[in-house]
Amino acid sequence: MGKIANHTDNIVEKEFKKMVKEFGQNIRTSVSNFFYSLGYLGKLITASLLFTTRGKTARKILIMQLLFTYVEALPICAILAVVIGTAVVFMGTTFLASIGQAKLTYDLLVIIVTKELGPLLVAFIVTARSATAIATEISTMVVNQEIEAYISVGIDPIVHLAAPRFLGVTFSVFFLNLYFSIFGLLAPSLAIQFISTTQIGEYFRNLFTALSIKTISISVIKSIVFGMIISGCATLYGFSTGRASTEIPMAGLKAVSKSFVYLILAYVFITVVTYIF
Repeated sequence: MGKIANHTDNIVEKEFKKMVKEFGQNIRTSVSNFFYSLGYLGKLITASLLFTTRGKTARKILIMQLLFTYVEALPICAILAVVIGTAVVFMGTTFLASIGQAKLTYDLLVIIVTKELGPLLVAFIVTARSATAIATEISTMVVNQEIEAYISVGIDPIVHLAAPRFLGVTFSVFFLNLYFSIFGLLAPSLAIQFISTTQIGEYFRNLFTALSIKTISISVIKSIVFGMIISGCATLYGFSTGRASTEIPMAGLKAVSKSFVYLILAYVFITVVTYIF
């Protein structure tokens, strides 16, 4: 019985050591990947600042990226903004008015559409549409050895391929967020005429009273940070693809999943900081 007990203890000890070792390796790998991602993002930002020195091909990539990410996403963002803004005003004028706090409707509308839900929802839409496309496109170029061809002739693929997409997605998220706020704040002014006695002039006076420079600044910061995260993840995981063609869809999946995770973390961090300070 003693030998069996000792044998069991040895097995448990070995499994525990193995588990601790794997945990440590995972931690080191995660930290290493995090700093690698930061370094890549820094190089991407530097390359983007020098984008004006690039040729017509890079500018064409930027224009096409803006067309796909920004222009083609305008209808769905506008529809969602109108629906959400109208729903908020409808609930506010019915529920808040019943407790004598009808003017809080405008504060609630600004917080949801401009400050909180708007930037995050736009980022999710862009992630679903563009992150997969960018990662798949770049990973296909990696598998077809096109990236090696760029490097062999002295062209930096980050400067030529990643920077235009980085700028295109970041600008797209910024402008889509702007349009989301415009549609989400203006559309309820028409809907409120059918559910309340509030005039359009009074609506806009109350709306501009609730809208502050701080709220607009936070919305702008979120949209820019979210755009950088989406484009950074999409290009990074596109370049990280191996040689097998089966890894192409995996690159798109990783880009989307990591983008969602980092977007939520960034959203929580920015929200906590803004509410504290």
